[in-house]
Amino acid sequence: MSNILVLDLETQHSFKDVGRNNLQKLRVSVVGIYDYLTHSYEAYEEKDLLRLDKRIREADLLVGFNIRRFDLPVLAPYLFAPIENLPVLDLLEAIEKVRGHRASLDSIAQPTLNLRKSGTGIDALVLFREGKMEALKRYCLDDVRLTKEVFEYGRANGKIYFTSTWDYKTYEIPVPWEEEAQEFLRSVKSSKQEFPTSLF
Repeated sequence: MSNILVLDLETQHSFKDVGRNNLQKLRVSVVGIYDYLTHSYEAYEEKDLLRLDKRIREADLLVGFNIRRFDLPVLAPYLFAPIENLPVLDLLEAIEKVRGHRASLDSIAQPTLNLRKSGTGIDALVLFREGKMEALKRYCLDDVRLTKEVFEYGRANGKIYFTSTWDYKTYEIPVPWEEEAQEFLRSVKSSKQEFPTSLF
């Protein structure tokens, strides 16, 4: 059974509020995860993040979309483990290597899964500011579900699809996510066997 978490988060503030170089000041409103150990989705509010920290430190792999440059830096003030030490598979990184530029989750999910995001980051900010936490959790978990299903499609097929906003054409993108995920899991398992008391 794979000890993998798929993670996405929403924030309390926007870049307009804090500037683009102050990710940690965005503050978390909600973190959503899919846990492969329990086959379940769960949403954590800011007050619950100590419990999430423990689960993150137990995980063999964290999967996300733009997780290295956004989600984890925003989450860093709430975690005991340095984010640089966490085992991470960032789906956007593989896409950038092939395409040479960034892409949105929606531009991947729609041609790959025939599914779309249920809203935008601006919608999430409005929900938080209006105190609609259950709706915000649903929105965040929708993004987790899309990320999980894109990840699983890429693992199973070795490719995903991307629709460009420049020429509106759809392109096939090869992704080595199965190999990368297995390499991460083997590496973590080996580390735990070699240093059974030094991790987590």
